[in-house]
Amino acid sequence: MKIKRVLFAALGLICFGLGTVGVFLPVLPTTPFYLLTLFFFANSSERLHAWFLGTRLYRKHLDSFVMRRGMLLSTKLSVIVTVTLLMGFGIFMMARKGIWIPCVILGVVWLGHILYFVFRVKTIRREELTEGGDDNRDGE
Repeated sequence: MKIKRVLFAALGLICFGLGTVGVFLPVLPTTPFYLLTLFFFANSSERLHAWFLGTRLYRKHLDSFVMRRGMLLSTKLSVIVTVTLLMGFGIFMMARKGIWIPCVILGVVWLGHILYFVFRVKTIRREELTEGGDDNRDGE
């Protein structure tokens, strides 16, 4: 059982590192790595889990999504814009070389992202963050 906890803690630290790099490099997605960090820390160490929940990065990127199953409009827009720019660049570069099948696949993935964030992720207002006892953390 101890090996599992150590492995989960190590995987959590790796995901945390990748998610943090993703904050600064739009190529890496922050939210999925932080969700994995949350999972791994919750299953490895109460201390690591509590620490991660208290970090500014968690509060900014995941708190509203985890607690209310929604995101601020500004967060949704930043995700959509980043995904659109990155995938658009990929499509542009492949289309210039006449590589069309990957362009279509990337376009379908892009459309899936847009539909998911527009129709499946609830948009919450800033006021809703302070109603449930949250303390308007980091202006988000």
